[in-house]
Amino acid sequence: MFDLADKRILVLGHRGMVGSAIIRRLRTTTCTILTAERSVADLRRQSAVEALISRLAPDAIILAAAKVGGIYANDTYPAEFLYDNLVMTTNVVEAAHRADVNRMLILGSSCIYPKFADQPITEDALLTGPLEPTNEWYAIAKIAGIKLAQAYRRQYERDYISAMPTNLYGPGDNFDLATSHVLPALIRKVHEAKVSGEESVTIWGSGTPKREFMHCDDCASALIYLLEHYSGHEHVNVGTGSDLSIHELALKICTAVGFQGEIRNDLSKPDGTPRKLMSSSRLQELGWQPAIPLEQGIPETYQWYLDNGQSQQEQNIPSRLVHR
Repeated sequence: MFDLADKRILVLGHRGMVGSAIIRRLRTTTCTILTAERSVADLRRQSAVEALISRLAPDAIILAAAKVGGIYANDTYPAEFLYDNLVMTTNVVEAAHRADVNRMLILGSSCIYPKFADQPITEDALLTGPLEPTNEWYAIAKIAGIKLAQAYRRQYERDYISAMPTNLYGPGDNFDLATSHVLPALIRKVHEAKVSGEESVTIWGSGTPKREFMHCDDCASALIYLLEHYSGHEHVNVGTGSDLSIHELALKICTAVGFQGEIRNDLSKPDGTPRKLMSSSRLQELGWQPAIPLEQGIPETYQWYLDNGQSQQEQNIPSRLVHR
């Protein structure tokens, strides 16, 4: 439905984990890839965004820029997570409309769904119950992104769509223990326990919550597939269709890292949502399937951390600068 050949595709958030994966995927096509540094255009400033999109004149935009973080970061910086993500999305959508950009893909997050949604979570579960309190600020901003895409489709007939990826990991992830998500945080914790000769590693909560994890390159493949093949009012879940407990995840990471110590639980820390598995049947019915299992993705991500991640953590990037 949307041929990428010779198109000008603007990727916002291109330096983040997902954005970098999208760039890698787009390089396999004949499109022209457009990017913008934060120093050139702060997406929180409306005039800067309008000038950028008007100057670049893209045929399509992929909005992968976001302020992201784990439970601690979301709970500690609620105003930043709500304001930054909300204003970035509204600025980009309105600027694209004013510049007559008719095609856009907006990235959301699986945290948009109610805390106790039926599993696996289908797209129609949106707005059917209370959100998980520890990340409701981010979730509200992402829900607004879905509604913006729908509103501009309805009022202006813009071909804007939105996709909701599950928990992502891979090269370019954030390994800062205060702001990262669970998988990269566990990789760093287990690695440091191995290097220091510790007999155990401690994980947050009970270890019983179940989560779905998707490699960022699989996510990028799915997103480009949607950009090419999907045009619809409803958002689309992007996931693998399978999950595992945090304890099982920790065991897989220990195996990949080569750590043979004990896994202990810090029950003073929150568990978050008991289970979060999305139904990706809509995406699969469109003809896309994931290709990278955890048994392959975790060792590859650990190797990337060994090669790049430790220098990244030494930069001590503050939470407010962590973007997808």
